[in-house]
Amino acid sequence: MMPIAGQPLPIEEYALIGDCNTTALVGRNGSIDWLCWPRFDSAACFAALLGTPDNGRWQIFPAGEDIHTSRQYRDGGLVLETVFTTPHGTVALIDFMLPENANSTIIRIVEGRTGQVEMTMDIALRFDYGMSVPWVTRLPSGTDYVAVVGPELTVLQTEIELEGHDLRTSASFTVAAGKRATFVLRHGPSHLPPPGAVDPVHALAEVEAYWAEWSKRCTYRGKYQDAVRTSLLALKALTYHPTGGIVAAATTSLPEQLGGSRNWDYRYCWLRDATLTLFSLMQAGYYEEAGAWRDWLHRSIAGSPDQIQIMYGIGGERRLAEWEIKELPGYQGAAPVRIGNAASEQLQLDVFGEVTEALHQARNGGLATAPASWALQCAIIKHLEDIWAQPDEGIWETRGGRKHFTYSKVMVWVAFDRMIKDAEEHGLEGPVDHWKEIRDQIRTMVEEKGFNTAKNSFIQHFETEQLDASLLLLPLVGFLPHDDPRVRGTTAAVERELLKDGYVLRYSTTDSEDGLPPGEGAFLACSFWLVDNWHMQGRETDALALFDKLLGLCNDVGLLSEEYDPAAKRMTGNFPQAFSHTALIASAMNLAQAGPAQMREAEAAET
Repeated sequence: MMPIAGQPLPIEEYALIGDCNTTALVGRNGSIDWLCWPRFDSAACFAALLGTPDNGRWQIFPAGEDIHTSRQYRDGGLVLETVFTTPHGTVALIDFMLPENANSTIIRIVEGRTGQVEMTMDIALRFDYGMSVPWVTRLPSGTDYVAVVGPELTVLQTEIELEGHDLRTSASFTVAAGKRATFVLRHGPSHLPPPGAVDPVHALAEVEAYWAEWSKRCTYRGKYQDAVRTSLLALKALTYHPTGGIVAAATTSLPEQLGGSRNWDYRYCWLRDATLTLFSLMQAGYYEEAGAWRDWLHRSIAGSPDQIQIMYGIGGERRLAEWEIKELPGYQGAAPVRIGNAASEQLQLDVFGEVTEALHQARNGGLATAPASWALQCAIIKHLEDIWAQPDEGIWETRGGRKHFTYSKVMVWVAFDRMIKDAEEHGLEGPVDHWKEIRDQIRTMVEEKGFNTAKNSFIQHFETEQLDASLLLLPLVGFLPHDDPRVRGTTAAVERELLKDGYVLRYSTTDSEDGLPPGEGAFLACSFWLVDNWHMQGRETDALALFDKLLGLCNDVGLLSEEYDPAAKRMTGNFPQAFSHTALIASAMNLAQAGPAQMREAEAAET
């Protein structure tokens, strides 16, 4: 299904460029429809993704019709090359950003390959999520155009003659074979002098060298090297370099159901992502990034343990109040558009297990540990002693009230289990016998209240017969071995009830009381978890088939969103999604060797 004229493209039609401060989404039509400046969580200045071109976009595209498009990332980096083939010739649009630069910068180079192609350029800067139109002036240089509104300033540098009309800036130009037209857009604060000029061609060489060097650090050499490398590249692009925080996705409010209201802001850092992210980075040899993420985690959770949140801002900010932008119609009409995330105020007990597991793996992986780390962990586990038996909102951040979610309790077990292992394996002080008693209490509760004998399966929470795909994680986190009859029964039950059109749903939104209208796509990370379960249970043919099917959902540049709608054959949810890519990496490594799932199960077997 193609979008109605003036609406954004299908989610899978976008690619990502970034500078480790923020990211931009570039469509196959040469339009940058999403950009938050200067940080991931800043207000957008191109917000056409959640509305129309009038909400801000920057398009460079051939004039005329009968245009064929292909694109790729050059040399394994975040330099996007889109090739337009027209009846009159071929032209490449090369888009990239300057990594870790003080003034965030987008560079667009139009390069003639064959013939002679007429091009159009149209830019509409709309700061504050499409609400604020800047004042544009031309500098004496004649090649720089400055746009200012409130605290924001941008400089557009180009030798192409521009025209202003209808609160937009446009140009028509021709590019012949062997010739280039360049555009540089730089951001800065309006109270300071405009950022200086950039040599686009020299910058291209430097940026390609930067990404080539980064990609060479990858130690994974398995069968799925291309997919793993692209997924690692996505994680790097979603990293905020100044702090080491990694956002869950580059976007807000891309719907989990096309046209629906399950639209959330994912431009924040979830503690739940900590373990998978550390595994992915460390397993692939990126210890510097893993260490920066671990340090971000330490700083963010520092303080009183009873104030730990499930997510934070990229600098560790805690106030993430949720509000709606009424003026934006939403992605292809999917309203509301939400900024901030009220789930930051929820109690989700599983994050305590994720954090403890992440710090445990960091120690085992040889990452240098801050002196205060163990004392902080002990304070957190002491707080968990007081609250672990309470109901919570669960891994999926439901809004239907707190319940005793089985997976939450399992991850509480993980928290105590990893504390015990850290104390015993690393010579750290702690009340180990006391922790073992609590760990045993939790196991007993889960096995007695979280398992349904009639279904021969663990269940979503203690007061239901419904299933939940998070239960696939029980053997992956080492709670039970993969050959335990209850694990096999749970896998079989998930296949019966949650495997739809070949992909795994998180849970039944129709039958579960999650406080939201029913309906969403299949959750991609959950589908990768089924791959891991099948692999661990010796169902290699099934595991490989599903994994290859999931790889087939990656778009033409290798990116995944949060969910997939099999009926519409469309990506849904925020994009690109770190959770999906970390799950892909873990499955690829599990299929190739004894990866994260087997490592954790082997650890638990020693309990």
